[in-house]
Amino acid sequence: MNRRESLSLLGLGAMASLLPKKAFSRIKSPLQSLYADIDRPLSVYISWAAHDQLSDNVPLTEELAMKELEALIRLKNLGVQFDYYLLDMFWFDKHEGFREFDREKWPHGHERWIKTCYDNGIKPGLWISTNITGWSTDPWMLKKPEWESSAGGWLNQVMSLHSGNFLAYHIETLQQWYNRGIRMFKFDFADFGVATEVASRLYTPEEITRKNKEAWFDALKQFRLKNPDIKLLAYNGYGGDMSDTHPVFRKTVDLRWLEVFDSLYCGDPRPADIPCMNFWRSKDIYSDHMVFQYHFNGVPLHRIDNSSFMIGTTGTCYYRAKQAWKGMLILSAARGGRMNTYYGNMDLLDQKDGYWFAMVQRLLYTFQRSGRISLFGEIPGKGLPYGYLAEKEDGCLITAVNPSQEPAKITFPAGEYGPMRILFTDAGFVPVLGPKDLTLGPEQMALVGTGIYAAPELDLGIQDDVVIPQQIKPFPAVWETSGINEVQTRFSYQGPYDLRLVFTLTAEDDHPLRITGGSPPDGKFIGELLKINVFQGKNELPLRINYNKQIWSGLSWAVAEIDRKNISGKQPLLVRFRFTDPAGRKGTIHPAIYEAGY
Repeated sequence: MNRRESLSLLGLGAMASLLPKKAFSRIKSPLQSLYADIDRPLSVYISWAAHDQLSDNVPLTEELAMKELEALIRLKNLGVQFDYYLLDMFWFDKHEGFREFDREKWPHGHERWIKTCYDNGIKPGLWISTNITGWSTDPWMLKKPEWESSAGGWLNQVMSLHSGNFLAYHIETLQQWYNRGIRMFKFDFADFGVATEVASRLYTPEEITRKNKEAWFDALKQFRLKNPDIKLLAYNGYGGDMSDTHPVFRKTVDLRWLEVFDSLYCGDPRPADIPCMNFWRSKDIYSDHMVFQYHFNGVPLHRIDNSSFMIGTTGTCYYRAKQAWKGMLILSAARGGRMNTYYGNMDLLDQKDGYWFAMVQRLLYTFQRSGRISLFGEIPGKGLPYGYLAEKEDGCLITAVNPSQEPAKITFPAGEYGPMRILFTDAGFVPVLGPKDLTLGPEQMALVGTGIYAAPELDLGIQDDVVIPQQIKPFPAVWETSGINEVQTRFSYQGPYDLRLVFTLTAEDDHPLRITGGSPPDGKFIGELLKINVFQGKNELPLRINYNKQIWSGLSWAVAEIDRKNISGKQPLLVRFRFTDPAGRKGTIHPAIYEAGY
């Protein structure tokens, strides 16, 4: 079972009924508050994407973990804030029930890493599965004898939280790690629909889900009361529609989890269903869409962990390295979540990057700490402009994104903004800033400062590795079906610009049709399944393509550009697009062509 399939299974428990409310007496001590919360911006480094054993074969080793810790220390000395360092999945010995590090990969055990974190003012944290131990005949955690009375679900690899001994063992595991110095846990892979064979005969599925949620909720509440400085992060299995960016939201998040978790994450970063020539901008749009969805569900912006900042050299981030990382960093903080998580290879960032990183944190954390942050514009999945407004008495920060394929104007929320200045944007198209609006090029983002935040010394520069066309407009074409899952068009082109070819796929239910060839290293490159070809006479023309990657999460679009210098005016062009779905699903192709001038 691959990563995408495993994540889809988690929705079985997350979509069930809400927990019933109980009457709890309030504890007066602020250190023993009943409710979790985040009262200031926290900066959390998480190691995933520097290693990856779900979408790649790069193991988490002591050597890798210490290299990233050295990078954090170097960046901290340049002014970057890092409060926590959390080791993600696969730090553990699969025989020891999350109680010991994998000694084969960690010859010094946990002690060296924990001590070095504390010596440098960083609190350590660990990834823990909520109740899933695997999803194949080779599970990544073997059941302990104490867990047998709780086993159920897929291949008996999911543990009931309301029956048997697993929950008591699991909470004791957390306490042991707390006693060793761990101050943050990331809980992943929850399935609240699981039951033992006996329980499945006694209770309905709804009762099973309620009992599992109640047991886990109460256990975490007691754990927090005993250890009031602990921070708990909720990941997969705690609600949300994460599989695509269809712009119709549903209420799927159980808000009572906010009483025991400091933050709820809203999805692993992946491409949105909005086509982009710049693949990385589509990932930005995905995270924006998820923040809008969680806020629609009632989650306060400051409690949403958007998990969007991920640089690295593994398949989980599509071998991004640090491409387009600056816009990603600004957006990750502009969304308003105080649980600022940073994933992957921090060793990729040099000294200049570190100073810039620190400047962004200082500027945007000011608003996270004491400002008011709100959303405006359209739902990102609609492909229309949207943004974030961060307000203080002395000025504002406005972060805006145009996800469409044409220049678009976005109107700011009503208010008096005073002096205004564009602090950051992509290369190419120059945004047009008015007193109450901003015009952006296709796929472009920008950060605007107002009041005292319009000062020139706050300029963050231009993102040179994201280039936006300075002119772009639709080019008319007549398309025909030319085969199964295939369309084509013929036309002559005499214009001066490059041609941008855009294709999107929808399923029979009008949702995006996301196609995947699997994860690295064996997965198919998506360009084999979403294939664009352009011919002129007997020659096939070269194309600029950025989407041809091994995409574990699937992709519902393809975008390519033809350089004008490769087009001859003497013969017509034949443009053809074909998709192949390994799952055999049917879909509708929506083609478009644009003239794009750089």
